[in-house]
Amino acid sequence: MKRWVLPTLLIAVLIGAWQIAASTGAIADALNLDPILVPSPAEIAESLWQNRALLLEDAWVTLREMLFGLGFAVLFGLAFAVAMHLSETLRIAFYPLIVTSQTIPVIAIAPILVVWFGFGIGPKLWVIALICFFPITVNTLAGLRSVDPEAKKMKRTLDASRGQILWRVEAPASLPQLFSGVRIAVAIAAIAAVFAEWVGADSGLGHLILISQSQLQTARVFATVVVLSGIAIALFWSVALAERRLAWWGREGRG
Repeated sequence: MKRWVLPTLLIAVLIGAWQIAASTGAIADALNLDPILVPSPAEIAESLWQNRALLLEDAWVTLREMLFGLGFAVLFGLAFAVAMHLSETLRIAFYPLIVTSQTIPVIAIAPILVVWFGFGIGPKLWVIALICFFPITVNTLAGLRSVDPEAKKMKRTLDASRGQILWRVEAPASLPQLFSGVRIAVAIAAIAAVFAEWVGADSGLGHLILISQSQLQTARVFATVVVLSGIAIALFWSVALAERRLAWWGREGRG
């Protein structure tokens, strides 16, 4: 009960305080802003309903970008993690480059991707995949390398091949770490999608945020953020549910 009641009560208190402060103009006065720029939760809820068709249409665009981008990140992240685990040479060569790649802000090279691939879905998938690639790769590699050596030794005494050890021992043992990386990637995929749409797009929730800001429709901006947050939370809990089904021993190990 504490897992659900306490957060729910805290959110209710914060929303209530926000509603009172916005309705009385306290926030606008404190920030020296026009009250129209500080919508209340009630106004945001009204905007959610009035713009539901537009929000759903753009939400589907952003959700599709996130799913495909995450799919590419998982695919290439697993491939790189397994390759570096099996080959020390590849690990020594590529791991520092993968770490160094995180020092380069992807949003800075996003305009170049738009120039190369146009304003379609391609550049957005690249941005999301590049941002989500790192946690998946690093966590999976850590999981593969954390397998009990005695378990691998026992398999070798049973004449198991390297591929069999990978498939039957190392892969299952690394699943909890893989899911941890995917959960992190899901949490940042929404941010990556918004950045990608800000660079160049004619649809999507990120594009809708820009349009709403230019029109000073702050209630619709907040409504769009609510929808975006809902998508990220739904994907996060979907991954958590899959982890519970496929890697339940990892959750028990974490208590």
